Amino acid sequence: MLKLSLTGIGAILAYLLLWPVPVEPIAWQAPTNAGFSGAFAQNHKLAGVEIITLEDTHGPEALALMDNILYATTREGWIIRYNENTGEVSKWVNTEGSPLGIAFDNSNNLIVADAYRGLLSISVTGHITVLTDSINGETIRYADDLDIADDGKIYFSDASSKFGAQQFGGTYEASLLDIMEHGGHGRLLVYDPAEQTTEVVMDGLNFANGVAIDDQSRFVLVNETGTYRIHKYWLKGDKKGTSELLIDNLPGFPDNIVPGPQGRFWVGLVSPRNQLLDSVSSLPLVRKIVQRLPASMRPATEHYSHVFAIDETGMIITSLQDPNGQHHTNTGALESEQWLYISSLHAPNLARINKQSVGL
Repeated sequence: MLKLSLTGIGAILAYLLLWPVPVEPIAWQAPTNAGFSGAFAQNHKLAGVEIITLEDTHGPEALALMDNILYATTREGWIIRYNENTGEVSKWVNTEGSPLGIAFDNSNNLIVADAYRGLLSISVTGHITVLTDSINGETIRYADDLDIADDGKIYFSDASSKFGAQQFGGTYEASLLDIMEHGGHGRLLVYDPAEQTTEVVMDGLNFANGVAIDDQSRFVLVNETGTYRIHKYWLKGDKKGTSELLIDNLPGFPDNIVPGPQGRFWVGLVSPRNQLLDSVSSLPLVRKIVQRLPASMRPATEHYSHVFAIDETGMIITSLQDPNGQHHTNTGALESEQWLYISSLHAPNLARINKQSVGL
């Protein structure tokens, strides 16, 4: 019996130390988590959200608004539409991929960052065109979010050039691998419709995510989910072609970033930070062992509601939370005249809250 027990223990140790996993973790030092304090002090301002029921889709990841019609991407590949006037929810187009970030261009085409298919354009009649799905002969494996500059150029994130969303079982599954490895595989790319070219703007990012451009196209912001921070890359002026850190050491994982009125940018924190992940950031071997544990024991998203707004200097304008996570895993927020709509990675519905009720 003792021999069998020792054999079993040996087998478990061998598995934890030697079983092959797709990640090769890189040592780094996570900044000390200040948690929900200061400008991010815990509150319940999102506890009163209004739920917009989705029939057979879920995970409304990203939002765009045109003529009182709200567009949202879903996990099932559908672009759905919500009519602000009638309350009707309807399916519009299925990309046959994994649509994430969306924005309208000047011709009212809906531009889509599809994690499986690349950068897409959907005409007003629903016709889909692939704008770009590769760069320098290499497939773009995880197109994530986008925004469009006043010259028509489309800036979009390639979340991970190593952990492709389709290859590794989906967008969420691939994101967990990239964040666990922390190998700097994320990029900010730009597609020029006039020249039909795709180029790298920034690289070395740890899960490049949300992208937003200011209303004068002076700069583009990009969220670096795996390092809890947001970068600003200058498109115009004396600093053109350079980047700087806008805000760092966030209390959660930043997902999308969306321009709002009066110079606001809305950021969704898809989950609070994970204490285990932070504590082993400088220990690559331990992170590899963690990756060998059952999925239920590895770091994952926590159901918590949190979106916040910053200005172009990175100052926090407002932080809206609901610790109970009624509408959880928030990816971002979008303002209409009356409402703040809130998107989600996993929730089975959309949510909105009256702007006046949260002081907007």
